[in-house]
Amino acid sequence: MKKKFKRQEYARYKKLGQKWRKPKGRTSKMRRYEKGKPAMPNIGYGSPSQTKGLHPSGYEDVLVCNMRELESLNPDTQAGRISSTVGRRKKELMIEKAKELGIKVLNKNL
Repeated sequence: MKKKFKRQEYARYKKLGQKWRKPKGRTSKMRRYEKGKPAMPNIGYGSPSQTKGLHPSGYEDVLVCNMRELESLNPDTQAGRISSTVGRRKKELMIEKAKELGIKVLNKNL
């Protein structure tokens, strides 16, 4: 499981939010890795090699443009993302076909 890093002083100012930003201040305790301060991301916190590059659902994300590509997916390890160039009518047909084949579609909403 990847660690969630929080922005410096996120609890002090609500407007900052929790999204990670690197501390750049000259006297920043966090930037200087002082004890008792939150951790900063570095190379040692990498994702496990088994989950690297996968969608958060655990499937491999594959871009699909037509029915033939959809049918060639492996439902156990791959999930389809229907291309934005596919129209509404064809997308509805592809979602139906994916349901029959037991393939997960990552962008079902029309």
